[in-house]
Amino acid sequence: MPTTSTLLIRRARILLPDGEFLVGDVLMSDRSIVRVAPEIAESADREIDAIGLTLLPGVIDPQVHFREPGLEHKEDLF
Repeated sequence: MPTTSTLLIRRARILLPDGEFLVGDVLMSDRSIVRVAPEIAESADREIDAIGLTLLPGVIDPQVHFREPGLEHKEDLF
């Protein structure tokens, strides 16, 4: 039977969908977000203290160009 893995990211500066920021916690279970709140009291299998760090949703680069082999340096996001 598969086991459930939980991750709690504490005290991160979280970018919300409306563009505002919240300093709070994010609880994840099996790579899915379960809850985002100013403070989550429960514990998790793994905890990360993210004080001073910013947590963003997945970043997608909409300006993508497929390159010829050998030009990988032009494929960087930054």
